[in-house]
Amino acid sequence: MHRSMRNNAGGLLMHTTRALGLGGYSKKVLASDIARGIPGPRSISSIPKTQKGVVFYEHSGKLHYQDLPVPKPKPGEILVNIKYSGVCHTDLHAWKGDWKELPVKLPLVGGHEGAGVVVDKGENVTNFEIGDLAGVKWLNGSCMSCELCEQGHEPNCERADLSGYTHDGTFQQYATADAVQAAQIPLGTNLAEVAPILCAGVTVYKALKTAELKPGQWVAISGASGGLGSLAVQYAKAMGLQVLGIDSGEDKRALFHKLGGDVFVDFTTTEDMVGNIQTATNGGPHGVINVSVSETAISLSTQYVRPCGTVVLVGLPANAFVKSDLFSHVVKSISIKGSYVGNRADTREAIDFFARGLVKSPIKIVGLSELPKVYELMDAGKILGRYVVDTSK
Repeated sequence: MHRSMRNNAGGLLMHTTRALGLGGYSKKVLASDIARGIPGPRSISSIPKTQKGVVFYEHSGKLHYQDLPVPKPKPGEILVNIKYSGVCHTDLHAWKGDWKELPVKLPLVGGHEGAGVVVDKGENVTNFEIGDLAGVKWLNGSCMSCELCEQGHEPNCERADLSGYTHDGTFQQYATADAVQAAQIPLGTNLAEVAPILCAGVTVYKALKTAELKPGQWVAISGASGGLGSLAVQYAKAMGLQVLGIDSGEDKRALFHKLGGDVFVDFTTTEDMVGNIQTATNGGPHGVINVSVSETAISLSTQYVRPCGTVVLVGLPANAFVKSDLFSHVVKSISIKGSYVGNRADTREAIDFFARGLVKSPIKIVGLSELPKVYELMDAGKILGRYVVDTSK
């Protein structure tokens, strides 16, 4: 985020140093200072040697809430005092070891939606200062010299370092990140609410861009009221799209409509999914964003999408395949695209939507020590919106 964008934070001011994410600093930052875009403090209290975090030592093993050493930033890295971290379904996959194609570092501190304050930095870091707000996201770092990185596809870099997967993540009070890939967050931003934007927001925003839809067209979001879906609905509406949401239950229907969605289809009570969706969208949605982790739902989307439409794959159920009838696929001329996570530009744009009030995070805040309970709810499919952990509890 460019420094000039900090001036957009006036509507997001908070009145305590904790809310601003600046607790523990030797100098307070007044709300009036933030409104004027005055940078944060440049002197910090001593960084502790130990911290609280959640770590696991084997897949599906116990999640230990314990004391951990505070990492030191390497050259090119920043050390962020994480105030809040979103909890993503990928964190559950990492804990279970679901993705055999991508080995997980063990032991591991998970988490990759961390928002906090820069408290230290390694050599050669010029784009962050002590006291800046920063986000630690899924892509912790990449080589920045290969063909993919040069073309803006850093997430696809073969040498990508992933927070909460190959690099200890944000379910701890202090985490390191490559300064090039770390997200710059405007001063005054609500850190709890912006945390899910760093992964869920960027991911669905990039998926919507991948669908290449035009204002007024229909997009279907499969898994519309979960952590990713609830943000996808808002980004889609902000882009001028008509939104059909697919999920289950009256609570999820209510959330979907509260977020501005147009048509909700409950897959547990609808007999003819394909027919109902095509009727509601006058021939099928022009694009489908699959954020659910149901192989059946993903394959079904290839049937109800409009001719010449685009199916975008985001959710990653373990050992799943997309099943698309070849004849229909060709005759309807549909496209199926995978969308991973966004690059630095996508991150900046996604945060800008949030900073301007176009997207809000429907979150529930719990203490970091309660992370095992969140995993249980997520595994049971009972998450509504996004859980965010407060690292101080």
